Amino acid sequence: MRIVRDYPEVAMESRAKLFGHAVHPILIVFPLGLLGTAVVFDIIYLVWGSGLMAQVAFWMMTAGIIGGLLAAPFGFIDWMAIPNGTRAKTIGAAHGITNVVVLLMFVASWGMRSDLPEQPEMFASILSFAGFVFALVGGWLGGELVERLGVGVVEGANLNAPNSLTVSAAEMREARYQKQTARS
Repeated sequence: MRIVRDYPEVAMESRAKLFGHAVHPILIVFPLGLLGTAVVFDIIYLVWGSGLMAQVAFWMMTAGIIGGLLAAPFGFIDWMAIPNGTRAKTIGAAHGITNVVVLLMFVASWGMRSDLPEQPEMFASILSFAGFVFALVGGWLGGELVERLGVGVVEGANLNAPNSLTVSAAEMREARYQKQTARS
């Protein structure tokens, strides 16, 4: 039998938004996709020996690292808003630290390739593979924050919630409050 502590629910909306949506989840798809694709091209290079594929991996890494550097500050802004002493704060810290390690591994791999991108050293590829594994862990932790802990989710979100461009989160909270007080 598992005992689950009863903590009061605290809505934790994202602090950095664009058109009503959190910026961090919008941006993270780019570094995750680009760095993952760099690993695919690394594998193709290792199998076929094509210098062109190694160059593609290098440029995918370049774009992925830039994307990661752009996404990170927005994640940090959201993490700072998570209440201290919560599981979400701990998971958020692990998510952030893991993704910093991911970026460092890919930066190191990128640096080892920069002089001769068409012929990377084996260790540069190993770093990219390890970085990808860590990225999967970091992505899972980010999913845990959103899917399990509700971090960044607008209070009152539901399957029939209104469009974020027409109704603000504050208006949704007010409508929910009005509905609750009308029932009382």
